[in-house]
Amino acid sequence: MIGLFPDELYAHLHQSGVIAVLMIDDLADALPVARALLAGGVDGIELTLRTSVAMEALRVIHAELPEMVIGVGTILTPPQVHEVKEAGASFGVAPGMNPRVVAEAARIGLPFAPGVCTPTDIELAVEQGCRLMKFFPSEPCGGLPYLRTIAAPFAHLGVKYIPLGGVSAANAQAYLQEPSVQALGGSWLAPRELIVKKDWVAITANAREASDIVRKVRG
Repeated sequence: MIGLFPDELYAHLHQSGVIAVLMIDDLADALPVARALLAGGVDGIELTLRTSVAMEALRVIHAELPEMVIGVGTILTPPQVHEVKEAGASFGVAPGMNPRVVAEAARIGLPFAPGVCTPTDIELAVEQGCRLMKFFPSEPCGGLPYLRTIAAPFAHLGVKYIPLGGVSAANAQAYLQEPSVQALGGSWLAPRELIVKKDWVAITANAREASDIVRKVRG
């Protein structure tokens, strides 16, 4: 285990390099968008719990596409930790650092990456046993220069980050080259408007572009 993540999952996130962040409004879109991402070489998603069909979308994707690594985001309460684990989530993510949520995830064995954007956030997460965290919102917080600064005091502990928020194809390579970055959270791969339009071709193209950037940096 590395923090709250099993070694195999932790290594897979680094190798895959990018996690597509999804907001699904129509359950019928769940499988097509997941298949479009897989066709472009992206096998990791963060399915956000911001819509009424999110939990059912998780169950459908988990049942039909076992090769997809499904993270669930916007986990805000301990009961949600149980819900997403029972529905088949591979890991959980939160926008912030809630000690009760992280403690419950650790207790029931759900790999979990809390959201951090200050040294205090990181320190609290480290105290809870976390070594992989979501750096959010990345670009509004100051982007790579800021991440380098706040990551430095914790580097000797092996803390790694998943930047999300303002990350795009334009800056993905720079982020992936940063030693503290484990993977990227990418809402640009399958933005809500493309899902609503059911433009699976565009989503596959975005995923392929992201996959090419990851291969260029990480082989």
